[in-house]
Amino acid sequence: MAFIHDDFLLGNDSAQQLYHEYAVSEPILDYHNHLPPQEIANNRQFANLGEVWLEGDHYKWRAMRANGEPESVITGDAKAKEKYLAWARTIPHTLGNPLYHWTHLELARYFNITDLLGPDTAEFIWEQTSERLTAPALSVQGILDQFDVRGLCTTDDPIDSLAHHEAIARLDIRTKVYPTFRPDKSWGIENPETFNIWANKLAEASGVNTDTLTGFKNALEKRIEDFHAVGSRLSDHSFPYCFDNFPSTGEASQIFDKARIGRVASTEEQRRFGAHIMEHLGKIYAAKDWAMQLHIGPQRNNNTRLFKTIGPDIGCDSIGDWPQSASLAGFLDRLEQDSALPRTILYNNNPMDNFTFATMIGNYQGGTPGKMQFGSGWWHADQQEGMEWQMKALANTGLLSRFIGMLTDSRSFLSFPRHEYFRRTLCNMLGNWMVSGVIPNDQALIGEMVRRICYQNAADYLNLALND
Repeated sequence: MAFIHDDFLLGNDSAQQLYHEYAVSEPILDYHNHLPPQEIANNRQFANLGEVWLEGDHYKWRAMRANGEPESVITGDAKAKEKYLAWARTIPHTLGNPLYHWTHLELARYFNITDLLGPDTAEFIWEQTSERLTAPALSVQGILDQFDVRGLCTTDDPIDSLAHHEAIARLDIRTKVYPTFRPDKSWGIENPETFNIWANKLAEASGVNTDTLTGFKNALEKRIEDFHAVGSRLSDHSFPYCFDNFPSTGEASQIFDKARIGRVASTEEQRRFGAHIMEHLGKIYAAKDWAMQLHIGPQRNNNTRLFKTIGPDIGCDSIGDWPQSASLAGFLDRLEQDSALPRTILYNNNPMDNFTFATMIGNYQGGTPGKMQFGSGWWHADQQEGMEWQMKALANTGLLSRFIGMLTDSRSFLSFPRHEYFRRTLCNMLGNWMVSGVIPNDQALIGEMVRRICYQNAADYLNLALND
């Protein structure tokens, strides 16, 4: 039997029936990813697996470093095939890592190749995939159609042009593609030089002067309006922990003015300014009926040498261990006190905090089914066991049936089988519960929950205009 087969990861008859009858045919709404909108607008056609697999995948880069591959074939200037061959040398050593599953799911689903990738099969797989990547069905737009992707939400800086999104909206394709507002640089006053360059670009993008705090906040609001006009209904933020020490507007203005003249803020000033900006943005999201995503907990850019020579997002980030509960409650409650807490999705980077996050959302539910969401297992927990931990914490403390399900969080157009991976994991978990008597052995009841978690819950929750 091939490694990737019809009942891959499905350990019993109930799991198999749930997956094949309720999950497999559901469309995809990938509401958080890092796919480049220009490649969708231009319908990029990739030449080979080196391009489509390795151009921006820091998960693979991290594994290749662990396998002793030189940086030249990871993020360096080696040719695409050299990088691919380095990955082929690495993949046999990733057994037990989700990269092994993802890689072989992608070979099976995009190229109908069930051979295991390794040094002995690398040349054959390179030739087969390079030939098939020339087909229209494996252009970017062809992939979106093939995998029935009804919606994509890319991750976009407020200073980014929305021209590619406007161009996509004019295309005759079924997939709706929307930007997600990611303003993390708006509180980055720890580096005033970088912050001021960004603030000036924000002024250019918005047409609003950013020399004062009032102007700066107005410029952010103008960009939210611009994003809203092209269909965005979603923001995204990432930080080690929430900011919950809220200054007065006058204090925040003083901190902002110091940054604008190039003075480095203290750690406490950074946190207070971040709290002020996030409170301001949260209230706007609530007024616009947007959802707010909070990605919390990573410790980023740990390798100083590689950060200085290559930059961020290169596979040198790890799970952080900051206390989360008090600051998370402090931020959410600040908005709730003013009846200005938007629909919110919390993603936890540290599985030790799963029950903290799962119970925190229960404090602020109401009005909308599943208003507060505990998001799918994220980053280092984005694998079978991590997904199960997240779902079990949610099921034990809240309503799993209202869960909005999976996203790829990926920079690769070959990542859509991660939705299949999640769906198989979900069905296997529920199938085991059915067999052991934890939940009723009722295929119709459990199957409907599976169907909704795979797609419909997210479609209902995000208020996006989709072609259903």
